[in-house]
Amino acid sequence: MNNLENVIAKLRELCLQGGKEAMQHYCNLGKIITKSDQSPLTQADLAVDAIIVEGLRDAFPKIPIVTEERASNHQTGYATGKFFLVDPIDGTKEFINQNGEFTINIALIENGNPVAGVVFAPALGRLFWGAEGLGAFEEDENGNSHALELHETDNDALIIFASRSHLTPETEAFIAANKVSEIKTAGSSLKFCLIAAGEADLYPRFGPTMEWDVAAGHAVLAAAGGCVFRLDGNPIAYGQKHYRSPYFIAKTQAAEFVFAKADAS
Repeated sequence: MNNLENVIAKLRELCLQGGKEAMQHYCNLGKIITKSDQSPLTQADLAVDAIIVEGLRDAFPKIPIVTEERASNHQTGYATGKFFLVDPIDGTKEFINQNGEFTINIALIENGNPVAGVVFAPALGRLFWGAEGLGAFEEDENGNSHALELHETDNDALIIFASRSHLTPETEAFIAANKVSEIKTAGSSLKFCLIAAGEADLYPRFGPTMEWDVAAGHAVLAAAGGCVFRLDGNPIAYGQKHYRSPYFIAKTQAAEFVFAKADAS
């Protein structure tokens, strides 16, 4: 196996392990903590984080790890060049609400680019992975996998994903400005993966995100032939100040759109 095949194999293994741990907490949340940014934190977040970080350190001891639940590694410059980005439970609100739409995200970043990523939705039994040069795939609960194919986009009838928990006025204005036939909602990084799986054309994000929310899904979509870029058209570069992500558009290559004035401001 080449290096990225080795990486994907380990990330897949750790996501599956983390998913098993998460599901043990799913109907038994225990104490819920509110973090300084007002986002929730559960014991599941911490338990899955421990599994993933320990596994990555054992397998790749020289590669730094940036994970949502360890504030000590959020300092600018902590990780540059090659590093892992981890969100042990992306969509904690979805996890708490038990709607199934939470994911476990692990990505490998090289020189600002997400070159490999795995996204696992354990409550839905859907695992997605993608890597440069290897393509993008979905694997079911029985271990069967198939290559992901983008939707044949009709720009007069776009299918758009919106965030279930973060629908902003800018997003509503964007939808109104374009020819949209269907609006779908989903939590967490599933939106990237479902575009990669041909279930939608475009996902506009006009709201705050962190790099660990975005990178693994970005890697899957890019490996399937889609793209993710900033509102100014430039690519997203990972490893930015405090690991904050800019507003962005994720889409199929063929999807075309216009910005409403509120979006572009």
